[in-house]
Amino acid sequence: MTPNAASASSGPSRRSFLASTAVATAAVAGGMPLLAACGGTDSGSREGTTSGKDAKRILPAFVASNVVTPDIPAKNGSAIGFTSKLDLATLKTSVPKKLGGGGEITVMSPFWGSPPKSDNAYYKAMNDLIGVDVKWQNQDGNTYEQKLGAVLASSDVPDVVVVPGWNMNGKIPSAIMSKFADLGPYLSGDAVKEYPNLAAIPTDAWQRSIFGGKLRGLPQPAPYVPGIVPLYRKDIFDKEGYEVPRSADEFMALAKEITNAKAKRWACLDMKWTAFQAFGVLSGSEKPLGWNVVDGKLVYRIETEEYLEALEWTRKLFAAGVVHPDAKLGKSQATDPGPKFAAGEFLIYANNISQWWSRTAEQAVQNPEFKIWGMDVFGHDGGDPTLWAEQPAGIFAFVNKKASESVIRDVLAVANVTAAPYGTKEYMMTNYGVEGTHYTVKDGVPIKTDQGNIDVMNAYVMVASPAATLAHPDFPEVAKAQVEWQQRMGAFTKKSSFYGMQITEPARYTNLSNDFEQLEDDITRGRKKISDMQQAVSDWKKKGGDQLRDWYQKLLDDNGSAAS
Repeated sequence: MTPNAASASSGPSRRSFLASTAVATAAVAGGMPLLAACGGTDSGSREGTTSGKDAKRILPAFVASNVVTPDIPAKNGSAIGFTSKLDLATLKTSVPKKLGGGGEITVMSPFWGSPPKSDNAYYKAMNDLIGVDVKWQNQDGNTYEQKLGAVLASSDVPDVVVVPGWNMNGKIPSAIMSKFADLGPYLSGDAVKEYPNLAAIPTDAWQRSIFGGKLRGLPQPAPYVPGIVPLYRKDIFDKEGYEVPRSADEFMALAKEITNAKAKRWACLDMKWTAFQAFGVLSGSEKPLGWNVVDGKLVYRIETEEYLEALEWTRKLFAAGVVHPDAKLGKSQATDPGPKFAAGEFLIYANNISQWWSRTAEQAVQNPEFKIWGMDVFGHDGGDPTLWAEQPAGIFAFVNKKASESVIRDVLAVANVTAAPYGTKEYMMTNYGVEGTHYTVKDGVPIKTDQGNIDVMNAYVMVASPAATLAHPDFPEVAKAQVEWQQRMGAFTKKSSFYGMQITEPARYTNLSNDFEQLEDDITRGRKKISDMQQAVSDWKKKGGDQLRDWYQKLLDDNGSAAS
């Protein structure tokens, strides 16, 4: 097992891993201003979005980094890829001088696992590299939203607060607008050139960092290509002569061929996410992306025929008995699929692209025959799929509105180091720590030490990241395959009307769509019928869906469409 082996994937993997551990809490409905309890006002709009000419005046200039050349350049919305071995002697320098002013800043961020001691060697080395004394207020990622709400409702807000997109519920979006600083004076236009690694962050990610008409967030960029991959046991497929399916019917036929319940083998886990992709359903991971203009009319994903067809196909998989019993019981999202996948109890499951590498690394020693691979998403009818872009950034760091200029510049100095590209000394320090203490390099592969696994966890990486990157020096063939999968699927990926926009819906609509995910799962497992979904959609329209459509239509009229 090689869990310590290097893995750079500053986009889909971190984002989805964190998201999978997040706990959603009930948001506040009603028509009152979103954060009346938290106080504060701001000249920016509390609802809506900022795009077009208004955004261009705010956005940082883009200056591509030329410090390191990737082995595989980005294409069709993919990450960039690195497939060569690491040579510490040839690492580049992207921050030639300390930009930090020597001050102290506090950062509150979600953390999964046990936080290290505050005086650990990693924190000391990073702070010395940056020239800033960062004090971490790490909070349990599983209950972060509750902590976030309490802190933002108080008068004691840290200098920097990290907010993942999945925690932007209820009153939190308005808190962002009233509690956090406008970074535009430091980053808009050519001002960002003082921080070259921030200037190399893609413009789409900065667009997502505009809240209430101001540039407030420091983003973690992500590929816009869908991050969910139908992963499968290529070693068993090759041994048994199974062909990768190219249509919904072929998948069903293959699933029946694979399944032998008496032998404890089933074809797959819950394939709902793949069904949504195969049937061309609008993205549902973040609300604005679920809306799009179809045949001249603005529609929400749950109103489409494709949505119902995807649910019906997934229901048929369950009804045919080809889905592993854990998924039938609803365990597939709650438990780690790794052990039973490795044991061959099921051969296909849909999950984040990061698991392509993590499963490979887990099994490398004890199961050398094991080979996980990613299927290309198929169109349900055997043709090309229609995929929908995901948002180009999903986690943001914000600076306290009360922060002095020196504090803001110290925060930007931190971000300029943490956004350094793969292949630089700053990237290695941010992601691996101190050579010899936190990692060693063998045959061009950095391997974390026990101390590295304690100290170098999700801290500094949460402040800002470089353009989405995939690099696995231990398994370069996986990095290559991941990027190539993204590029192939990117060719079929469209941007919906609200792609890249940071949108704050009116509070009265906050809970409107909350029950649909549970209903989806009830239908696919045979507990409810498609007609129940049709009734739920009808109720949604009456309870505010049609009014929300009008609200989104006005956004389109005022700001134009991002669709392409």
